[in-house]
Amino acid sequence: QVQLVESGGGLVQAGGSLRLSCLASGRVFSITVMGWYRQAPGKQRELVATITSGGSANVADSVKGRFTISRDNAKNTVFLQMNSLKPEDTAVYYCQADRICTVRRCEHDDWGQGTQVTVSS
Repeated sequence: QVQLVESGGGLVQAGGSLRLSCLASGRVFSITVMGWYRQAPGKQRELVATITSGGSANVADSVKGRFTISRDNAKNTVFLQMNSLKPEDTAVYYCQADRICTVRRCEHDDWGQGTQVTVSS
């Protein structure tokens, strides 16, 4: 069974930076689109950024120019570099993968447990 494990969250002052990582653990053969979503208290989960296996990225307007998504296919890992953080970026950040295939089967719409990012003013 494949698991998505996020790391890198924490507390940072406004204007600071954090780098989130998400590793797909297990005997992974391929992963299609990977992405980051976030959910702030009292709000719906929203898309932050996605990236295809070929490296094509899509970034939400609210974070464009501040956040960068990237991935290392060889290490089954996706990253989110977050710069110029604002208090409104405070949320639980979730990693998601559209389809993960192992040598035995494929799984669809996998999610990580989430990592808390808190930006103080």
